[in-house]
Amino acid sequence: MLKLNAVVLSLTVAVMAVSGAVQARSLDEIIKSGTLRVGINPNFPPMSSYNDQNELTGFDIDAANEIARNLNVKAEFVPTESAQRVPFLQSDRIDISLGALTRNSERAKLIDFTVPLHTESMAVLTTEKLTASNWKELDSPDVKLVNMRGNWSVDYLKKELPKANVLLVETIADTVRAVAQGRGDAIVENIDFFMGFTKNYPDVKWKVLKDPISVGYDCIGVAKNSSGLRDYLNVVLFEMHSSGFVNSAWQKAYGAPMLKPVDAIPYF
Repeated sequence: MLKLNAVVLSLTVAVMAVSGAVQARSLDEIIKSGTLRVGINPNFPPMSSYNDQNELTGFDIDAANEIARNLNVKAEFVPTESAQRVPFLQSDRIDISLGALTRNSERAKLIDFTVPLHTESMAVLTTEKLTASNWKELDSPDVKLVNMRGNWSVDYLKKELPKANVLLVETIADTVRAVAQGRGDAIVENIDFFMGFTKNYPDVKWKVLKDPISVGYDCIGVAKNSSGLRDYLNVVLFEMHSSGFVNSAWQKAYGAPMLKPVDAIPYF
């Protein structure tokens, strides 16, 4: 019976989200409640993860707490895997979604976005041993790229750099380790998420090729038509960028600056 009730509840939430019957909390309602429900991915270090004391830490945690501080409320963190970010907003299970939520036109049909919180740059992480100055120069059988099994960029690289050899490993840490050990030459990915692991190999002379392949803008997601909350967050984000808070929090979490920082633009 409990299982049946759970299934019915899940279906009800899904139907209500699709039909638009679930009304997201307004800015005033969030303030009156005393809590801001924040969707984060607890398995995505250093964006957010549990430390040895079972406390959430990371860039998203610091950013959310700063937003909550400005609202004079407490941040309530809701574990949200990548695929749940949009549905959780639509079903009013969270007020805002973090977790490297990249702004794109498909998602914009379903939710609203603030101005960017941070970027993620697809670029090349390598060492001084590689003489290439442009990512297209990696399209050679003399180059071995390291990537993760099942990652979207594996197929991308097969298409864009078909001549290069590829070594597939399991995790982000494994990719950096393989290049550090000389088993691979370079990583082509959203490099910001990889930089923190390079500090484990201080004797390796790391470098990132100058020009990013592409830059994604990651924003805070809110439910559709939540203009009051979105407008408020835009003002807070301007202040967080202007004060240097965002870049300092990023440096703290990743151990390296954001590859392409977000400029504080007063018009939005």
